[in-house]
Amino acid sequence: MSGAPPPRIAWLSADDPPERFPDIERACREPDGLLAAGGDLSGARLLYAYRHGIFPWYEDGQPILWWSPDPRCILRPREFHVARRLQRWLRDCPYSVRFNSDFGAVVEGCAGRRFGQQGTWITAEMAAAYADLHRAGWAHSVEVWHEDRLLGGLYGLAIGRAFFGESMFSRATNASKIAMLALCRHMAGRGMNLLDCQVISPHLLTLGAVAVPRSEFRVLLAAACEPPTAARDWPADALPARALAAA
Repeated sequence: MSGAPPPRIAWLSADDPPERFPDIERACREPDGLLAAGGDLSGARLLYAYRHGIFPWYEDGQPILWWSPDPRCILRPREFHVARRLQRWLRDCPYSVRFNSDFGAVVEGCAGRRFGQQGTWITAEMAAAYADLHRAGWAHSVEVWHEDRLLGGLYGLAIGRAFFGESMFSRATNASKIAMLALCRHMAGRGMNLLDCQVISPHLLTLGAVAVPRSEFRVLLAAACEPPTAARDWPADALPARALAAA
């Protein structure tokens, strides 16, 4: 509505401690989940935000905007849905999956302008912040390769038994699906039980994601992020995508 007043949200200073975020139940209904603005993208603030169901999402020219939508889109790794068509396709797939071999290239791929978009929300400031978290062992990439060509992938943060998906991209058929399937298989094998997909989309729902109330999400998150440790056990060797065809 053109006459509607702007939403009232908390404004943070870069000097505020990370725990200065308001409770996520105070987030706006419209726009859905807008909680706060300002602050910075320091590692301490980002890690605190994710552990408490908050993530940054903004564009160049805007202040840092912090969100906690209701409902929340999540995927339980063991419930990733592999369609029969994808399973058949994987049996002869020549691609391979690598973890953390070129984090910067994955972020760059995710930041590339997509058809119909005016820009990207992955600003240079955001890319630098996640690169810092990657070097510190918190942020990770899952990459799909064909020989020496990066075809797609995703990146996000791992805290405790939770993975917070930030973005994914694809330059070839099924590349992002392969990355997500590989991530879910890795998580399931290591007792990681919560993949945060943030915002609901029809595509994610076809892969097995579900929408849960924010109140339920915060309970799941509190359990999954305790203790709040970095995930260090990532495969060092490339995985043939064909191996993912097994149920």
